[in-house]
Amino acid sequence: MSEHATAVTAAEDRVPFGQKVAYGIGMLGNQMFPAALAIFMVVLVQGLGFPPLLWGLVYFVPRLLDALTDPVMGFITDNTRSRWGRRRPYIFVGAILTGLAFMAMWQLYEESSLAFNFTYFLAVSLVFYVGLTIFATPYVAMGYEMSRDFHERTRLMAVAQWIGQWAWVIVPWFWPLIYDPDLFSSAAAGARSLGIWVGLACMGLALVPALFCRSTPTTDAKSLQELIRKNIRENLRVFLEGFGPVFQSAPFRKLCLATFLVFNAFNTVAAFSFFIIVYHLFDGDAGAAGSWPAWFGTTTALCSTFLVIPIVTFVSQRLGKKNTFLLAQAVSVAGSVLFWWTFRPGNPLLMLLPLPLFAFGIGGLFTLMTSMTADVCDLDELKTGARREGTFGAIYWWMVKFGFAVAGGGSGLIMALVGFVPDAPVQPEGAVTGMRIAYIPVPSIGALLAIWVMRDYDVTEQRAKEIRAELERRRGKTLLA
Repeated sequence: MSEHATAVTAAEDRVPFGQKVAYGIGMLGNQMFPAALAIFMVVLVQGLGFPPLLWGLVYFVPRLLDALTDPVMGFITDNTRSRWGRRRPYIFVGAILTGLAFMAMWQLYEESSLAFNFTYFLAVSLVFYVGLTIFATPYVAMGYEMSRDFHERTRLMAVAQWIGQWAWVIVPWFWPLIYDPDLFSSAAAGARSLGIWVGLACMGLALVPALFCRSTPTTDAKSLQELIRKNIRENLRVFLEGFGPVFQSAPFRKLCLATFLVFNAFNTVAAFSFFIIVYHLFDGDAGAAGSWPAWFGTTTALCSTFLVIPIVTFVSQRLGKKNTFLLAQAVSVAGSVLFWWTFRPGNPLLMLLPLPLFAFGIGGLFTLMTSMTADVCDLDELKTGARREGTFGAIYWWMVKFGFAVAGGGSGLIMALVGFVPDAPVQPEGAVTGMRIAYIPVPSIGALLAIWVMRDYDVTEQRAKEIRAELERRRGKTLLA
């Protein structure tokens, strides 16, 4: 039976469209940073000669730091007293720091030694990810707080994800720009120049929610912990104690594990698409490949933007969020399998055919999971009496970022195992075939395991309404229809 029923969102829980757009522009910045980074990272191998294992290392280490700092940032933003609210000051500072670090990160030169470039990039990457933590953790928590309504949260996240998906439409075109000999003397020169403009643009987008999204002042909040040096030990104790109830939430554990499985599997093979297109479809000629890598990425993003997100939003209001998630992941598996036959030399257009199916994996994941995490925050408040959106958001995105770190290391390891040689005009026999083989089972297994994890997730619409009603009763309010 469908869990959907016609419901009216209370006026106090409606998010004005302008606020949804402002929050969504922040999502565009939040996705532009990692999307652009993934594109630029190819330059380290196909331009600066990083061996696959070093490439995997600079993928893994900064993202591991990012994952470890997220819970700390979640505690800090949950307990900040400010006339601008708990989230906006950090979003503002984090956006600026991340943008500046992105610009600095790509100032690499071919004439510098591999050791210098590796050390410099790793060091600046650490600064970049600290800035991203300062920005992204409170930004995500802000979205959880903007509405308490079950379906309004999905609508908010749908708008945000729709806007954010344009990052993945835009950034694939950085590939042909960076490698255009008429524009830049080398790929490294292209990355240096384009990195400045991309960093500035991302910074501007990320600043929008800090400047335009409403927040409730917290200067007089009595329930918040004091963020001062003399109380650091007590704050740490409270912070660690807050993890217990969060991890005790079975629905939340399922959301985190399913996200890790899907996102990690997808990103492990994501970087392979460029190399498969160049070396399998065009015999190692990046010039002949032209804009096809860009079209691959752009088509995936367009499918998510105009097909997946609207369908997932519509279906979730009729079948429920869990059932829609299961269906979306099953569809993505079908798309993954088709790639074996559609990556065909001489006919690159065929590789675009599975993308409408494949896009349901990631597109459905974040449209639904962010909304479902907000539902779990209500369940936690019912049990504990505390609102911990920042902590929940930090831990959830910790899983995302840890998955990113594992995926980066896994990508480099797979490339090393199959014998991929950086900057080689022709790859050893079996290297590209090995990447093609990995391209199918890795995301498919991740999606199937996520389906198994989420099969008995039980925070339905009816349960969410019951939780909301009890919370409103505790607050002495009458729940509107």
